[in-house]
Amino acid sequence: MLILFNKPYGVLCQFTGEPGRETLAGYIPVPGVYAAGRLDTDSEGLLVLTDDGALQARIADPRHKLAKTYLVQVEGVPDEAALAALRAGVDLGDFVTRPCQVRLVAEPAWLWPRVPPIRERKSIPTRWLEMVLKEGKNRQVRRMTAKLGFPTLRLVRARVGEWSLEGIAPGEWREILVEPVGVPTTPASTLPRQPRPSPRRNGAPLRRPLRRST
Repeated sequence: MLILFNKPYGVLCQFTGEPGRETLAGYIPVPGVYAAGRLDTDSEGLLVLTDDGALQARIADPRHKLAKTYLVQVEGVPDEAALAALRAGVDLGDFVTRPCQVRLVAEPAWLWPRVPPIRERKSIPTRWLEMVLKEGKNRQVRRMTAKLGFPTLRLVRARVGEWSLEGIAPGEWREILVEPVGVPTTPASTLPRQPRPSPRRNGAPLRRPLRRST
């Protein structure tokens, strides 16, 4: 089993947590699945979960070099020198990041409003970057942009390898069929459109979050 979940801002990337904090348990009532890689609480977007240990390792372990695509809203306007520095690798003190792909992009038309909104200063513009990394250390993207003087205001993971957020609203999830060895049964281009049928919802592709009383 493989689940694609669009994690909202503020949700802990775990099934248990402190009282009053939202966790994955409030959205994904499926036993036996675990996150393959993590997202910070204040980051949003694609989280992949699975009950397949081999697949979990392939997704989460940087040795497999599975590309992860992030949309990053930063404070300020990075110039070409800053973009080149991000691409080449940034010395963060405890490690130097691997070379990656970075480019300026327009704000995606499909992107949902964040709740709560980001902080904005009228005197300082913001820009969006698309960053593709093959590693994912703790808060790495935020540390990279901050090191060059462009603090990250919003971070959305849009893609993990061949899987994307396409068609999955915040707080919703989709199940994908996989072979026991962790290889998708459908091509990457059709994955978002080929969910596993739900016996309780007549094959509805998206699963609504489980509402829990507080």
